[in-house]
Amino acid sequence: MGFEFYQQSSEAKAIFEQADHICANGLTKVMFEGPEDKLTSTAYCQPAIFTMSVAALKAFEAHPKYKGISVKFTAGLSLGEYSALAASGAMDFADTLRLVQKRAAFMEEATKENQGAMAAVIGFDRDKLVEICRQTGAQIANFNSHEQIVITGHKIKVDAAIEAIKLAGGQKIIPLVVSGAFHSSLMSSAASKFAGPLKDIAIRPSTIPVLSNVNAKPHTDAQEIRVNLAKQITESVQWVQCVEYIASQGITHFIEIGPGRVLKGLMRRIDPTHTVFNIEKPQDIEALV
Repeated sequence: MGFEFYQQSSEAKAIFEQADHICANGLTKVMFEGPEDKLTSTAYCQPAIFTMSVAALKAFEAHPKYKGISVKFTAGLSLGEYSALAASGAMDFADTLRLVQKRAAFMEEATKENQGAMAAVIGFDRDKLVEICRQTGAQIANFNSHEQIVITGHKIKVDAAIEAIKLAGGQKIIPLVVSGAFHSSLMSSAASKFAGPLKDIAIRPSTIPVLSNVNAKPHTDAQEIRVNLAKQITESVQWVQCVEYIASQGITHFIEIGPGRVLKGLMRRIDPTHTVFNIEKPQDIEALV
């Protein structure tokens, strides 16, 4: 994960080395060599994804192809919002990585306090799903696309919602293999603990507007960014609205930076008329049109 950037880009290499110094747990060794079960553990997963995303971004920014690009907005889904903030200039990489570490640790602690669950609901009416969640006490974690919505909360309430969805004609419900109920009220203790480190972190007015997961609005003000990050741990991710807002501003080309191509897949479902490029490896930069 990210090793090719480490080998081929001095700018990316500097990010990986900085991350190793900050995390002090052999982060890049696990990223580059595994084992996978260790990489997906709480102590490594979120810092690794964030570090990889910023390293890829720095490699891209140093490449001649970046010079012809005018960036109008940045956005990221859940953890990806931290990469978006670093990309916008609102937060330094080192400060943001420390914040990501705290976020991961506090969320992991919260998962041990209650038995939570999550499930992806595919192809079911949004309004009906919101009403079922209201009736059962389940909550909405992510509005990923018009067809894909993730529910979250106490396991017993998520199970009740799943049964109600089936009774209402829902046919595709995928329980997610996660350790807890993220983006729900069960993360309240994590949000409370997170408030301290978040208060102390330096956030600058960003040069590029960042879309908030919480309200799908662009923000450059440091205090607004801070408030929204605090809310993000427990509130729904409004990804569909984020994409639709950016598109409403005349944007037709998006670049997904970091591991995986999840956002490109979601974009196809939200609005297939837009063009999405991925930067997951150095050769992806060369392939950019």
